[in-house]
Amino acid sequence: MPSLQIRDLPDELYEQLRVEAKREHRSLAQQATAMLEKQLQQGSGSRSRRVALLERIATRDRASGGDLPAPEDLLAADRAR
Repeated sequence: MPSLQIRDLPDELYEQLRVEAKREHRSLAQQATAMLEKQLQQGSGSRSRRVALLERIATRDRASGGDLPAPEDLLAADRAR
């Protein structure tokens, strides 16, 4: 199995990792692996979620005719309240 060595890890980051590892009853290596795996899985899914959300927003804008008020008008109305 491949290994990874991290040099010059900031003290604050090391301490956060150590606290999380203790909380999860894991070694530092196990905690780092679990956190990397979770982040990488979320990272690949978050792009597709963002793309889907942007598509939904664009579809909704087209369905409404694109006649949304200008942001300046919304701000002015809010300030007038």
